[in-house]
Amino acid sequence: MLSEAVTFGWPPSWTAVWAGLLALIGLVWLRRHLNLSRARHDPVLSPADAERGGGPWPRLSVLVAAKDEEDNIGRCLTGLLSQSYPDFEVIAVNDRSTDRTGEIINELAARDTRVRPVHVRSLPAGWAGKNHAMHQGTQFATGEYLCFTDADCRFHEPTLLAAAVRYAQAEQVDFLSVLPQLDAGTFWERVVQPPAGAVMVFWFSPERVNNPRSPCAYANGAFMLMSRAAYARLGGHEQCRSVLNEDMHLAREAKRASLRLQVLRGGGHYSVRMYVGLGAIWRGWSRIFYGCFGTWPRLITSAVFLSVFSLLPWASLLAAPFLGSAGAWIGAAAGLAVVAQQTVLWRFYPLSGIGAAWALSYPLGATLCLGMTCNAMTRLAGRQTRWRGTSYAGGAQGVAVGLVSSKRLGP
Repeated sequence: MLSEAVTFGWPPSWTAVWAGLLALIGLVWLRRHLNLSRARHDPVLSPADAERGGGPWPRLSVLVAAKDEEDNIGRCLTGLLSQSYPDFEVIAVNDRSTDRTGEIINELAARDTRVRPVHVRSLPAGWAGKNHAMHQGTQFATGEYLCFTDADCRFHEPTLLAAAVRYAQAEQVDFLSVLPQLDAGTFWERVVQPPAGAVMVFWFSPERVNNPRSPCAYANGAFMLMSRAAYARLGGHEQCRSVLNEDMHLAREAKRASLRLQVLRGGGHYSVRMYVGLGAIWRGWSRIFYGCFGTWPRLITSAVFLSVFSLLPWASLLAAPFLGSAGAWIGAAAGLAVVAQQTVLWRFYPLSGIGAAWALSYPLGATLCLGMTCNAMTRLAGRQTRWRGTSYAGGAQGVAVGLVSSKRLGP
C-alpha cells in the first residue's frame, strides 16, 4: 500500500531524471580515479632533498606558538632539537598558558641554548591569539629563513628542516608549506578526517595551488617556510592580525604579491593529531571550513557537493524499496553510483593515513561534514567564535573581544 501511495501519479520523466542524475554522479566518481592517479605525481618531500646543493646553509628560525600545550610542547621541541639542520634556533612562544607549558619551555631552554623562550602575558584588542604570539616571536628571530609550526606536531625524520630549505632554494619557492601526515586515534577522527580532507582537495588541489598562473591558494599552518624577505612582503602576521586561519590568509596574500607558493606532501617527515573527541572535531573543522572557504558561494557549493555527490546515492539506495516500480531504476542507478564512489574511496582513504575499509563509514563522515559546513555558515552570518580560550566577534575572521579565562601563568 505504501509503495502504491508513493508511486500514484509518478511521472515517468522524474524517474528518468533521478536515475540519470545518479548515473552522472557515478561517472563523476569514476573520473576521480584519474585525479588519484595524477596525485601520485604530486611533489613529496624526500630525505634526499636535504642533499641538494645550495651553498652555505642560511640561518633558520623555527617559531612555535603554544597555548596550554603541556601534553605536546615537550615532544614538539625535542623533535625540533633533533633536526640535523646545521644552523637554527627555536623561538618557543608561551601564549598566556594556564598550565605548565611555560615551565616546560624554560626547562628545555636551560638545557639547550638553541631554544629561546618568549612569554606572552596578554592579548591586545584586535589580535587573534596565535597571530599575536607568532608576531611577538618574530621580533626575536635572527634567521634568514622563518619556519612556522604548531606545538602539536610530531617530528619523525631529522632531515625535515634541511630537506625543506634545500627544496625551497632549488625550486625557487618563496613560500613552502609541507603537509603533515594526519594521526587518527579514535573512531570519530577516522570517520571525519578523510571526507573533510576530500572537501579541502576539492577546492585546493596541489596541482592548482602550485600553478603560479592560478589564483588558487592554500597553506597548512603546521609547517610554513619562507624567507624573511618574503615574510616582510606579506606584511607578516600583523597584516592578518585578526583572522583565525592565518595560514590561508598568508597564502592568498602570497599569490596576490606574485610570490611563488607551493605545497607538497611531507612523506612521513612529521605528523599531527588535529582534534580529539567529536566536540573538538566539530568546532575545529567548522573553523577550518569557514576560514578556508569564507564566502557564501563556496560554502553553499561545498554543501551541495556533500549533499548531492556524497549522500544522494546512499539516500536513493535506502529509498528505492519504497518507490514501487520506479524503485528498480532508482535502486540500480544508486547502487552503481555507490559502487563507483567506494572504488575511489578505497584508494583515497589510505592516502589519508586511514585504513581502506573505513571508506564504508563515508556516509556518516560526509553527513557530519555537511553539518560542519552549515555551522561554518553561521560564522559567516556573524555568530561569535570561541577558539583557544578567546572569543572572536563576527566569526572566525572577526576580532578578539575578550578572554574566556583571565587566569594567566607567566614565568
